Amino acid sequence: MQNFTTNAINLKSYNLSETDKIVVMYSKEKGIIKGVAKGVKKTTSKLGGRMDMLIANKLLMRQGKNLNTICQAESLNTFKNTRKDMDKLFYSIYCGEIINAFGVENDPNSEEIYELFYKTLDAISMSKNKVEMMLAIIKFQLKITHIAGYSLELETCVCCGNHPDRENIWFSPQNGGVVCFECRKQEFKSVKLHYKIRDFLNTLLQLDFDAKSRYDELATEKICDFCFNILSKHIEQHSPKRIKSGQILEMTR
Repeated sequence: MQNFTTNAINLKSYNLSETDKIVVMYSKEKGIIKGVAKGVKKTTSKLGGRMDMLIANKLLMRQGKNLNTICQAESLNTFKNTRKDMDKLFYSIYCGEIINAFGVENDPNSEEIYELFYKTLDAISMSKNKVEMMLAIIKFQLKITHIAGYSLELETCVCCGNHPDRENIWFSPQNGGVVCFECRKQEFKSVKLHYKIRDFLNTLLQLDFDAKSRYDELATEKICDFCFNILSKHIEQHSPKRIKSGQILEMTR
């Protein structure tokens, strides 16, 4: 059996025995991985809190036939500010659920997804207000769907291919993009989209996660909430798994 090292962020865990847990993680090199944390529920465990949800670790693991074993864990980031704020925690859990839904084992995009996830959790943790936090989450929503192959179409109508008049732009979560006024008649679940919101989303989609734009100053809570909601519906349409926390967040907004 071989040992290997990887950076990974804990997504969830479940009990294996009275003292052991299986931890599901998203790793930089291998995508979704699972590992047995032996004795982690003992007070004397060296793994201890490092196996809690949404902690980034550098791991030493022993490869097994069915399950890997976590031998050592060195914390890279506990995102400690997130654990002091319920909003930050719930939105971080939401992002983790999306990673778990779209991530796969031996993911060819593992490094890109890991970096996006890490930066998102860090930005949420370090955010000074709700707008800063929501901007990070909206960037995450846009970019994770793009990587997964479900990127939004924001320039031309997803139904007919024409460019919508900027005063009559609608958004169809089911079809993953904008629709024109005529095609909107067949898209009963579409929502009206102001052209400035379309431009806002387009800019965030094109820019690197760390890049700043004029929208960092112009964005408001109302704009961010609207964008989060339509992107959440888009993600729900394409997610292979149910995003439970997304529905909870929608009910509490």
